[in-house]
Amino acid sequence: MSKPRFIFGSVGTPRSTPKKPGGTVGTLIHLAQQELLAFEIGWVRSVRVSEKTCAAIHEKSHKLGVGLSVHAPYYINLNADDEEWPKSRKRLMDAAHFGNLAGATDIIFHPGSYFGRPVEDVMKVALPRLRACLTELRQADNPVTLRPETMGKGAMLGSLEDTLIMSKEIEGVEPCLDFAHLHARSGDGSVNSYDEWCQMLEYYKKALGTKSLRRLHCHLSGIEYGEKGERNHLMLKDSDFDVDALLRALKTYDCGGRILCESPQDMDKDALLIKQAWEIINN
Repeated sequence: MSKPRFIFGSVGTPRSTPKKPGGTVGTLIHLAQQELLAFEIGWVRSVRVSEKTCAAIHEKSHKLGVGLSVHAPYYINLNADDEEWPKSRKRLMDAAHFGNLAGATDIIFHPGSYFGRPVEDVMKVALPRLRACLTELRQADNPVTLRPETMGKGAMLGSLEDTLIMSKEIEGVEPCLDFAHLHARSGDGSVNSYDEWCQMLEYYKKALGTKSLRRLHCHLSGIEYGEKGERNHLMLKDSDFDVDALLRALKTYDCGGRILCESPQDMDKDALLIKQAWEIINN
């Protein structure tokens, strides 16, 4: 069995990042100094970045050896009505275009809402739209992977099953596994044990193949939830999330890829805790 390998980092800029040089370049330097070698750029409100800035990000991330991804704007919905869909599509495609220029390999996005409709009906709308986006990206020689994120509320498009369906149907699509969201989605405190994570990873492997487990893209944080699922992200120490159980399952399945911390404000502190816990488990 090959030694599993993850790199660790943050989604968005940690509060501890120095003001100068600032921006994404400053964040990359700050994370690399802590041996955190993954960063997800948070273009979550809109994509407003120049090609010059993207070139600077690309150069710095390559020099530091930091793996880059982009979190696309929140307001994307594969199940939007015909009037709203072009706006959603532009947000996703802009994130993919400028993300590729910045050196990002993966574009993470929230897939949308069921709007109370059966998932089978929603997929009839979502899959052709997502497939058309991938076709256009490849025609433009853009190699990024589009990653629908697993969502923390049951009313949202983005169960593990939903993201695996998209990934099986469309080459170039793979899930972004938000472990906190998966724990919170049912609202009953489940999906937080070694056995449950192993069941999930087995399901993932059967859907996408063993090799897919070596290129996981994951979000992790503490989380507050209620009956309807996610409420707020939390620091790990303030939550009931069993990080050790998850990491042991990831080791059992010989997983690798990126784990990015989404804890509020001090995500680099929690990212280091996760990294240290992983190293202990693997020693």
